[in-house]
Amino acid sequence: MEITTAMVKELRKTTGAGVLDCRKALESSEGDFDKAVTLLREKGLAAAAKRATRDANEGLIGHYIHMGAKVAALVEVNCETDFVARTSEFQALAHDLAMHVVAARPQYLSIEDVPAAVLEQEKDIYRKQLLGEGKPENIVERIIVGKLNKFYEENCLLEQKFVKNPDVKIKDLIKDHIALLGENIRVRRFVRMEVGA
Repeated sequence: MEITTAMVKELRKTTGAGVLDCRKALESSEGDFDKAVTLLREKGLAAAAKRATRDANEGLIGHYIHMGAKVAALVEVNCETDFVARTSEFQALAHDLAMHVVAARPQYLSIEDVPAAVLEQEKDIYRKQLLGEGKPENIVERIIVGKLNKFYEENCLLEQKFVKNPDVKIKDLIKDHIALLGENIRVRRFVRMEVGA
């Protein structure tokens, strides 16, 4: 099948990948648009994993103020270059993350940021609940692991499901943008403010 310029242009518009990468993906998939998108996405995610160790010292602060100005959030999102920080995709990501913080109320950035004392307190609460329900000792510890995973999903920003698309976790949304923009991206910190809270 002949790969036309229009096909390459459409794939580039959809994925944001380079012209040569789009042409190669279309050739590999014999002109199948959906397969070409999947190939580019896989290639981008593999490259994103390599970029995860690179420094990200540029970026911007995404902000969102909810209607009525009673709740707001600021999120520092970092990337490698000022050029990427100025792209509409990066700015939209920072805004979406701030909006997510307002809606989902995360307490911590990542699992590693949850204090050990908080984890122990949660485990004790779960253990007492489960033993009070008559669950056997040997099963209680396995149930606690599941409950802690749920705790992380509710309280850690990177583990939460994105409010605009619950099929995607925040950490995966960031990985998708790393693949799209070609640079390492990190959420450094966030703050949520609510009047009277």
